[in-house]
Amino acid sequence: GSAKDPCEIDSGTYHVRLPAEGTEPKGIVMHLHGGGGKGAGLLRSGIAAQATQRGYLFLAPNGVHPGTRFVHNWSVRANNSNFQKNDMEFLQAVADDAATRFNAPRDKMLMAGFSRGGSMVWDVACYSPETARAYAPAAGAFWDDLPEICAAPVDLFHTHGWNDRTVPLEGRSFRDGAVVQGDVWASLFVLRATNGCKNRQPSRSEIEGDRWYRHWEDCDQGRIDLMLHPGGHGVPKGWSTAVLDWFDARLAEE
Repeated sequence: GSAKDPCEIDSGTYHVRLPAEGTEPKGIVMHLHGGGGKGAGLLRSGIAAQATQRGYLFLAPNGVHPGTRFVHNWSVRANNSNFQKNDMEFLQAVADDAATRFNAPRDKMLMAGFSRGGSMVWDVACYSPETARAYAPAAGAFWDDLPEICAAPVDLFHTHGWNDRTVPLEGRSFRDGAVVQGDVWASLFVLRATNGCKNRQPSRSEIEGDRWYRHWEDCDQGRIDLMLHPGGHGVPKGWSTAVLDWFDARLAEE
């Protein structure tokens, strides 16, 4: 599972970072790289370090799609886009394999992702919600056409930069409008409908330093949390801590 020697399954490869020696994993944190990235680079990330310090097994799969603009990519659902491999099935297989290999509880997994990986997290949360216990996408959302409703409610923590020009909050188009990044606000609307949230407006909102938060906690099932920061296409300082604190709280509710 190291950077030079990834774990292999029939449909691809993934990298692993283990908790402290002798520690049984209490859960799994899977993080998806952005377009053009590789899983190996995430082994040195802040979320990998913090996840393993907290006792989680950290997984960084490799999204590989030869023939696309980014060979290292994810099969995000979008108009006029075709992929040879279904990454929803691949990511489920990665989680299943890792849980067995490293004796980790399969039902206690957080799936996070950045940019194109964040969009893949939104897709998995919507179309294959049983894949993970909770979801934490950053700087990526659905691509058009958006679903009208998702398969089941989920817990989801979305992070986005107010000044993101690569994946703007409202999305942007490519190929003369043939392919369109989805609107984050519209993505949240779909998930609120799926979760059965009582109101469009959040049940609670707050400002902490330069972070703006909105929380939908009055849903029939699941909850939605949004963190906005003043930066561009990236995650803010402290993102890993905020996301893992949030996931720890979700597990504590069980």
